Amino acid sequence: MPWDEAVMPTLMSDTGEAPPPEQTTGRASQPTDVLQYERRGACVITARGAYDMDSITSLADALKDAAREHPKVVLDASGVTFADSTFLNLLILTHQAGTLRLVAPSPQVQRLCAISGVDQLLEIRDTVHDAVVS
Repeated sequence: MPWDEAVMPTLMSDTGEAPPPEQTTGRASQPTDVLQYERRGACVITARGAYDMDSITSLADALKDAAREHPKVVLDASGVTFADSTFLNLLILTHQAGTLRLVAPSPQVQRLCAISGVDQLLEIRDTVHDAVVS
């Protein structure tokens, strides 16, 4: 499955109608922030805010570009306040595309990774420094 299709699933046909209330998450109104910089040849991306299928685009684009252009991608997830399966899928896809290190995941992200077993797949570090030198 292509990267874009896996990260941005379509749940409904595009009829122009609003989704039924039970399909809205309310999370998209929470602001997200994605910052990135290079450190020791690795691309470091800092994610802040709530990530679900309505708000994942900026982070998905940053991780996709970073995985394509750098030998190592470091995601500082300490500021992630909410993450769902879309975020988890993005982590797995980035890991499959190259070297991914997850740094200081927030308690919510830690729980999501532990429940799904992704914490056994990804390399998780306490600091950005530890992640870029490992």
